[in-house]
Amino acid sequence: MPTEDTVDEKHGTVLDTVIQVTQAEHELGFWKGAKLYPKAKKYGQLYEGEYIISAPWQTGLGMGNAVGQLVGALACGWPLERFGRKHTLAACCCWSIAWIFMQFFSSNLTILCIGEIFAGLGYGFYVVIAPVYASDVCPLALRGVLTASVNLAFVIGQFIAQGTAAGVEGRTDALAYKIPFAIQWVWPVMLLVGLCFAPESPYWLVRQGRRDDAKHALEKLTSNKDRTDLDAMLVLTEETDLFEREIEASTTYMDCFKGSNLRRTEICIMVYLIQVIGGNPLIGYSTFFFTQAGLASANAFYMGVGNTALGFVGTCLSWPLMLKYGRRTIYIRGMAVMTTILFVIGFLDIPKHNTGAIRAQATFMDIWTFVYQMTVGPICFVLICEVSSTRLRGRTIAIATAVQSLFGIVFTIGMPYMLSSEQGNWKGKAGYLFGAISACCLVWCYLRLPETFGRIFQELDIIFDAGISARKFASYEVVQEVHELQKVE
Repeated sequence: MPTEDTVDEKHGTVLDTVIQVTQAEHELGFWKGAKLYPKAKKYGQLYEGEYIISAPWQTGLGMGNAVGQLVGALACGWPLERFGRKHTLAACCCWSIAWIFMQFFSSNLTILCIGEIFAGLGYGFYVVIAPVYASDVCPLALRGVLTASVNLAFVIGQFIAQGTAAGVEGRTDALAYKIPFAIQWVWPVMLLVGLCFAPESPYWLVRQGRRDDAKHALEKLTSNKDRTDLDAMLVLTEETDLFEREIEASTTYMDCFKGSNLRRTEICIMVYLIQVIGGNPLIGYSTFFFTQAGLASANAFYMGVGNTALGFVGTCLSWPLMLKYGRRTIYIRGMAVMTTILFVIGFLDIPKHNTGAIRAQATFMDIWTFVYQMTVGPICFVLICEVSSTRLRGRTIAIATAVQSLFGIVFTIGMPYMLSSEQGNWKGKAGYLFGAISACCLVWCYLRLPETFGRIFQELDIIFDAGISARKFASYEVVQEVHELQKVE
């Protein structure tokens, strides 16, 4: 009869194996995971009768895309201001098409890794351009919903990835890893076609002194019955740019840390960073907890689909909620619920080897996902667009994206050590760590996160320049002239 120590040792070995597999999936990502297993015989090394991809290469391929995204986010600020949103996005699409081609036809791991890194540069551009472009071209009434839809795009992307993974799961030929790459070609091509009919940002055109082009862009963005207000809308855009010119003479990265822009940059960095440090790294290991609870690995895929479905529903629910309650209220309440759930996950780890407690942990992780996707996830993209000034929006969001990517890399590397029984052996107790971090973030949100709902960009410029505290943002009255301009938009 096995002793208790033997059972614990065996249990720990199984958990370590699950952690290692889960970590491999996190490091490889969808595209790498879909191709490396069928392609292991070509790219891998023979080890104990099987072809495997060495750990350094797995890490390199997994981190290559993330590192490229970090660099790309910082690099996109200059072309966004030099060439505009539309042309930069078009160039980014062409860039992606080229580097997907390199990955699709790669003949060795070196070429594949290079392709991952340079493709990641393009992804860094996309993450910045999407909210910047959306906030520049949409009216006040649609700004929240449209910018929050950036989060929905991420969720839909997960659905497509999961569907593709299911479709190629049983294949052992080259198409098993080529099909996922080929599907990536669809999106930049579609974007390029759509950009032929899309207008440039009126704010960017005004900054370039191209008044007629800005008016033409506004014509594309309005219906025929609203054309009578074009001149007034153009004046509003010019006045906003003029006011910001008085505050900041240039549009460099250093300007993001000067005057009132320092506060705006801080807010953008924090609301974006909370997406990582507020619990997402732990929730990403929900499959690990389901496996501990006895769920068959074959069902893990369906749990992932269900989790993504919760994210889709949550993001859609965020639209009416933000229109009714604004940004600050939803964000803070979401953080409060998420913080509580993280501590509950930690407390549920107190019973040792309790299957019911582990199932409860996994269930609370799904609830956390739903709350996150209904509050913090989508509202983040709304806030970074509304808090940043129009002249520095591209660079401010780029800085926030780079900081978030950096911390994402750190947690991707650190989580396996935290959960492994041979290392930190935290398991569900990691909920205490992320709960504590989330609690600190909640305090920050209460003290520093402003309410931006219903404010045009010029109003936000005035309020930030006046140094109004976050808790008084919603009730602060700006000058009557700005209220008259608000009626135009």
